[in-house]
Amino acid sequence: MSHTAPDAHSPGFGPDALDAVLEQCARETGAYASAVYVLSPDGHVLQLAVLSGISRRIALPWARVALSAASPVTTAVRQRELVWIGSQEELARRYPQLALVLPYPFTMAAAPITTGPRAWGGLVLHWSSAHPPTLSAQEREVIDATCRRLGLILREDAAGGRALVGPEPRILPAPRKRAAGPAEAQAAVDFAERLPSGCCALDPDGRITFLTTAAAELIGAGIPDLLGARPWEALAWLDNPAAEDRYRAAVLSRRPTSFTALRPPDQWLSFHLYPDASGISVRIVPTASADAVAPPHLLHPAPAAEPGRATALYHLMHLAATLTEAVGVQDVVERVADQVLPAFGAQALALMAAEEGRLRIIGYRGYSAELMERFDAAPLSSGTPAVHVLTTGVPRFFGTFGDLEQAYPPDVLHDAMAAWAFLPLITSGRPVGSLVLAYDRPRAFPTEERSALTSTAGLIAQALDRARLYDAKQQLAHNLQAGLLPRTLPHIPGLDVAARYLPASYGMDVGGDFYDLIRLDEAAAAAAIGDVQGHNVQAATLMGQVRTAVHAGAGAPPGEVLARTNRLLTDLDAGLFTSCLYVSLDLARHRACLATAGHLPPILRHPDGRTEVLHPPPGLLLGIDPAADYATSDIPLPPGAVLALYTDGLVEAPGTDIEDAINALADRLARTGDESMDVLADSLIARARRSGLRTDDVALLLISPRRTAT
Repeated sequence: MSHTAPDAHSPGFGPDALDAVLEQCARETGAYASAVYVLSPDGHVLQLAVLSGISRRIALPWARVALSAASPVTTAVRQRELVWIGSQEELARRYPQLALVLPYPFTMAAAPITTGPRAWGGLVLHWSSAHPPTLSAQEREVIDATCRRLGLILREDAAGGRALVGPEPRILPAPRKRAAGPAEAQAAVDFAERLPSGCCALDPDGRITFLTTAAAELIGAGIPDLLGARPWEALAWLDNPAAEDRYRAAVLSRRPTSFTALRPPDQWLSFHLYPDASGISVRIVPTASADAVAPPHLLHPAPAAEPGRATALYHLMHLAATLTEAVGVQDVVERVADQVLPAFGAQALALMAAEEGRLRIIGYRGYSAELMERFDAAPLSSGTPAVHVLTTGVPRFFGTFGDLEQAYPPDVLHDAMAAWAFLPLITSGRPVGSLVLAYDRPRAFPTEERSALTSTAGLIAQALDRARLYDAKQQLAHNLQAGLLPRTLPHIPGLDVAARYLPASYGMDVGGDFYDLIRLDEAAAAAAIGDVQGHNVQAATLMGQVRTAVHAGAGAPPGEVLARTNRLLTDLDAGLFTSCLYVSLDLARHRACLATAGHLPPILRHPDGRTEVLHPPPGLLLGIDPAADYATSDIPLPPGAVLALYTDGLVEAPGTDIEDAINALADRLARTGDESMDVLADSLIARARRSGLRTDDVALLLISPRRTAT
């Protein structure tokens, strides 16, 4: 057979020329589907321009693909090289999200369309899974020549001002083996009517184009009502995931398939789908039950869909959605266990991550803690199956214990299970861990299930990688915050103090809340509390600078301390504002002098138990106006009194007025008894500690001149 690959010098440009080149490429390579993507002018998006062999409805989710997305065609365009996907399992390993929504056996190639250094788009070709595992040299030659010709067409169209992509992709007509005249068409109808049971035809878009009388009687609807309709849309009892899923499987894999459905009230029907480029031929056969053997007059019955497949897909789609909301590692573990075990019918699961040269178990379900301790912390140099799949990136499936023992005789620890799937967790080409699923009965692990498991592992790997990064940043943030706050409060004779700090429970950023207690001499001290705007490393750094400035100015009048700190912040021009309350304590005279820079008012509990919300003269936030002044107010602070300084995280709540919240805090302070400062601090902060979601940090500083013993 001679192959006439498109010649780079053949004439013709425009849509017709592009379509002709694409059709010729499909003929030369035997691809059942083909598509041309064109790169948008800004170079950020690939847009589907021409499609052949697959309906627009199926291809619609990929009509526009961000160049940064993970897919074969975007990889081909970004890296300027041919991408070949030779199996469903390879698709699951390299592009797990794509494999999850296209869990059907097919092979594909994607190639960049370029002229010189300029990329114009990408070519995509699909074959059935019967294609050899690699492209032949002849196929590669045709693909290369096609891309060169398409590049010239797209370049000339761009130079001539012609639109490279329309509002909708052009759909090329399906090639037909031959055309029939009117007489032959009627003869074909007569032939189909004589066949036992029923049959119908679907176009590539899933719409019924032909239906025999027997088929209409079997499904209980009139022929005029069904022509032009999709079966699962026209018939309520076919509106289930299995019917449309098998249609998609037939279209995308070009392999026969089947499913069984119950027509109410009690008639089971078996649907057998036989696809080609022009559509799908469907045999409709009455059957005794969902599990009945195909009737003997079907000489080549299509294989049945895997039981429970629709349920598994539901669980996996739900897993993909829930993993986008997972935050920390334990969150990922819980969501994976909740969805993966029922989706694949497994009884146990172990999730492992590579850490410091070992494979550590970070979560499990269905196993005992004692067994997990035996498996935990295996060196990455060991030969266990979980380590092996991590280091090789290739999943392993063992249908029986004998299979596992034969493959890993020295390293097997029997866990009382009967079958196992060991899956590598790989994201962006990096191994991050392993997933083990265990079953209490032997299992065959068919190809479709292996691919679905591999795709699922890819989704879990991405979520786990994000979660570990989140946990690491969260720990770093808290360590940084703790390092900037005082480790302990200084001992000051005659003064009882307590401080509490709670970080925000949501998000990875560092808070800017701070407090401090400074000893000046035997009878004098200073206290400060504040909140830097923002929740990031810059806020925490600025918080450290504010603390240093307050320390440096301590001993001066409170208004002067704030004025100096304000000038420092405006000089730094950090772009962040800071609230601060500074208190000078005169322990000999039992007095306190306060100045505030936009901070929440302190609360004073008098020795008799009454509480009072203090309102020192208002002052501008630090870092706004270098010339700002800060007035002071002087208050008595007798022995037994308690002065409470706090940040907004302790009182602010959605839907609550801030003044009401401050008064409520004052009431709680009034209701407390004559406890120690530590007990009192724990009592005041208990509500914030119990809150499941804190969006802001909480800082609290309590100061009380000690009563003289009588």
